[in-house]
Amino acid sequence: MIRLEHITKRYGSQVAVDDLTLEVAEGELCVLVGPSGCGKTTTMRMVNRLIEPTEGRIFIGGEDVLELDPVHLRRRIGYVIQQIGLFPHQTIADNVATVPRLLGWEGPRVKARVDELLELVGLGPGSFGDRYPHQLSGGQRQRVGVARALGGDPEVLLMDEPFGAIDPITRERLQDEFLRLQAEMRKTIVFVTHDIEEAVKLGDRIAILQQGGVLAQHDTPSAILGEPASEFVADFVGADRALKRLKVTEIEEADLQQPPVLALDLPLGEARQKLDADNLDFAVVLDAERRLHGYVARSRASGEGVVGDRLQRLQAWVRVDSSLKDAFGEMLLYDAGWVAVLDDDDRLLGVLTPESLYDASRRSMG
Repeated sequence: MIRLEHITKRYGSQVAVDDLTLEVAEGELCVLVGPSGCGKTTTMRMVNRLIEPTEGRIFIGGEDVLELDPVHLRRRIGYVIQQIGLFPHQTIADNVATVPRLLGWEGPRVKARVDELLELVGLGPGSFGDRYPHQLSGGQRQRVGVARALGGDPEVLLMDEPFGAIDPITRERLQDEFLRLQAEMRKTIVFVTHDIEEAVKLGDRIAILQQGGVLAQHDTPSAILGEPASEFVADFVGADRALKRLKVTEIEEADLQQPPVLALDLPLGEARQKLDADNLDFAVVLDAERRLHGYVARSRASGEGVVGDRLQRLQAWVRVDSSLKDAFGEMLLYDAGWVAVLDDDDRLLGVLTPESLYDASRRSMG
């Protein structure tokens, strides 16, 4: 969808971007990251011609952007910035309607699009449409900025440190919300940040730039963290890159082990016999559909009744779509010997032990 061919930008004798060639596939979120002054924002702004390249060519969907009218080009590209830039004298609905109106859409179509986008970003049009920017929190204004950028249903979205001026808790929530939106929209996105943690969390691919606008590495987050292309990249991603890699490594079925299991309705006498025979201190408790109900310890299995009468809550667990970092965090938080892995219906798929978590992390290193 986006192709940069040998792009260079000079300001007099200073080179801001140097012979950069880069491709962003359709529906991909590519993060430009690097230290201050490496040319990442300059690169992004050349895509919509807010800055004109000194040399090279830029294509969007096969069209050379340097041959297009820059005003019409920008109406086809969503743009979100750190300062948000909402019009303070306009309502939230009018802000979101900006580009559709510039594109000449009819009134009913504009209203339908505004309502759709406000719902999409979690700001119901009935509650927020008639408010003004000063009546919203910083996080809410940033959501409006994203909605406005999507107003004309652009094929490309440019985002310049959009969450950089927000407190850490709100920032993480916005990142999670944005990932949810992107899973629905599948827009082609160029996202600028200086934060490698944010790049790893959000990016399908990461382009790391170094001083002088030189491309140091362009690859998936997992590949960059596992095999930095240079000492500069290794230093930039940090000595804790193995831990960062856990964040982008999903749990796989091969990582899981099967724990001892007792049925929910099993008589306690039979449970004691099984625990004693296998020399077990505890076992997880499942129903007939393998849904997890908790665990029972041998010390609590005395007397009459069924296993379900002596349940204890299992605190260390994650969903199967979680990352290895999530599982590791649960293990540390609850000082647990293993972490249960469940599907969306609470069925037990298996457990991660410290040994299997280590093996999975080694597997993730390729």
